[in-house]
Amino acid sequence: MKDIILLGPPGAGKGTQASRLQDEHDMVQLSTGDMLRAAVKAGTPTGLQAKAVMDAGGLVSDEIVSGIIGEELDRLGAGKGVIFDGYPRTEAQALSLDEILSSRGRKLDHVIELVVDEDALVDRITGRYTCATCNQGYHDRYLQPKVEGVCDQCGGTEFKRRPDDNEATVRTRMAEYRAKTAPILPIYESRGLVAKVDGMADIDLVSTAIEAILKG
Repeated sequence: MKDIILLGPPGAGKGTQASRLQDEHDMVQLSTGDMLRAAVKAGTPTGLQAKAVMDAGGLVSDEIVSGIIGEELDRLGAGKGVIFDGYPRTEAQALSLDEILSSRGRKLDHVIELVVDEDALVDRITGRYTCATCNQGYHDRYLQPKVEGVCDQCGGTEFKRRPDDNEATVRTRMAEYRAKTAPILPIYESRGLVAKVDGMADIDLVSTAIEAILKG
C-alpha cells in the first residue's frame, strides 16, 4: 500500500495516470472537490459543516477539508493506497496532511510531479478535439481521423472542442499551478519524497516511470 501525491497542471496527463494507478494498484484517487461534494450529499458530520459554510457564501476552511479527508480515509480502511489530487496546496495543508496520515498509521510515500514544457503543453491542448457522438479524441497534428471529417470509432461527422482549450486559458492554468505547487514542493523535497517524471513523454513511458518510483 502506497500513499502518494500526484502533481501536474491540467493537460499533463495526471488524470490518465491516476486512472491507471487505480486499476493496476487498487489505489483510490482522492480529489478534494469530489470528496467535498460527496460529503455534502451524504450528510456526513463534516459535510454538514461544509454545506453550512458554502450556503452562507463562505470558503471551506482547511479544518473542514482535513476532516473530509479523514472521513474518507476511515471509510476506505488501511488496505487501500491513495492518490491525493489537488491537496495539499499550502504549507499549512501539508502539515495537516502529515497529522491526518500519522493518526491513522499511514505516511506519505512519494510526491510525483509530471513535469511539462509550457509551450508544448499549449500545443497539445489547443489542438485536441473529440467526436461529438462517441467522444473519441483527436488532435489537429498528432492524431487525425484516417478519413478526414469521419470518426474512426463510430463514423460520426460532427466534432467538438472544449471552449477553454485555448492558449490564454492554458497559460493561466499553468501560472495557477505553479503558484499552488511552489509552496509545498520544498517541504517534500527536504524529505526526499519528490520524484519528477517527464509528463510530455508517451503515456506508457510515463506509467513505466511512475511504476519504477513506486517500486523504489
